[in-house]
Amino acid sequence: MEIIYEYDGVTASKRLEGFVEEKLNKLHGKFDDIIRADVFLKEENTTSNETGKICNIRLSIPGPRIFSEASNQNFEDSVGESVRELERQLKKRKDKMKNF
Repeated sequence: MEIIYEYDGVTASKRLEGFVEEKLNKLHGKFDDIIRADVFLKEENTTSNETGKICNIRLSIPGPRIFSEASNQNFEDSVGESVRELERQLKKRKDKMKNF
C-alpha cells in the first residue's frame, strides 16, 4: 500500500507520518485490497483562536473510493478517529460483498 501525505499550513513531521503509517498498516492487514491512502493534514482556524487539527484520509480500493474526515485538538486523535471511521466503512462494504 502506498501512502501519500499532503500538508496544508502544517509542517511535515516524520513522527506523525510514522503514527499514520502504523495505523494504516493495521487497517491494511485486515483489508488487503487497499491500494493507496491519501492523507491530508491541515489546521483549522476558528473564531475563538483555537485551532482544530484536521485529518482527511481517502482510500483507493477496487470500486468507489472511501473517505473519512475528523477534527480534534491534536493530529493523533484526528488520525485515530479517521481510521476508525474507515474501518467501519470497509467492514460494511465487505459485508455487502459477502451477500453477492
